[in-house]
Amino acid sequence: MNVRLTKDQKIQVLNSADIYAIMQQVLLRENKIRRNQEHFWVVGLNHNNKILFVELIGLGASNRVNADPPDVFRMAIYKLASKLILVHNHPSGTHEVTDADITFTDHMLKVGKLIKVEVLDHLVITETHYTSFADQGVMDELKKSGLFEIMGPEKQELEQFKIDTEKKRARKEELQKVAKRMKGEGLTDEVIKKVTGLSLKEIGGI
Repeated sequence: MNVRLTKDQKIQVLNSADIYAIMQQVLLRENKIRRNQEHFWVVGLNHNNKILFVELIGLGASNRVNADPPDVFRMAIYKLASKLILVHNHPSGTHEVTDADITFTDHMLKVGKLIKVEVLDHLVITETHYTSFADQGVMDELKKSGLFEIMGPEKQELEQFKIDTEKKRARKEELQKVAKRMKGEGLTDEVIKKVTGLSLKEIGGI
């Protein structure tokens, strides 16, 4: 689920504090209705480290949330993000890093390396504090680890996943071009929807 950001929040990220300042606001908003659930977000950046999107990809129990590589990287490929920052909260109020957090991050780091989307950091956040894996030196250590080197069937599946996602993005871009031409010819949004399959919201934003 896409997290709506203001224009001022689509900043160039210089450090972990920049990410936390935005994600703290997102968490405070989410906690009004889902205080006891763990949330998992991905933050997509372009090559200049400017935020392209924040996507909520998982809601879990009070101490866990499930997220697979396709969930984590789909929007990054779709929106041409070259870098990702992972973010999740601990409803218990602690921002200490767990072994499960490190193992998961290591896996995502290696997947990102394979499909050329760099995982820069992973933040564990609460309403008042956060821990950055990059600031703690964890990301550098994981880059050196020999775990989760992607091989065999998983490598083929991930490469095919990237190809399929890129095809969908390209197809969507073509439909948007068609919709723009149809709009210029004075056709109604309802007609454009029937022809292209795009939603009225997508057509309205063209």
